[in-house]
Amino acid sequence: MASNTKSTTVKRKNKHEKAGRRRKNRLAKKSTPSTAELFAGLGEPGKAVGASGAPAKR
Repeated sequence: MASNTKSTTVKRKNKHEKAGRRRKNRLAKKSTPSTAELFAGLGEPGKAVGASGAPAKR
């Protein structure tokens, strides 16, 4: 029979590994911006850059 200390140590190690995996999975769900987010600053297609009403970025 394994000791209480050994089983606790293994549980703690597994918990740390799972926490890292959960964190990475959470970040990986939204790893890249959508096309709408990516090109949001360019304005609507077919319109001039200044026509959107927003000041031009420098």
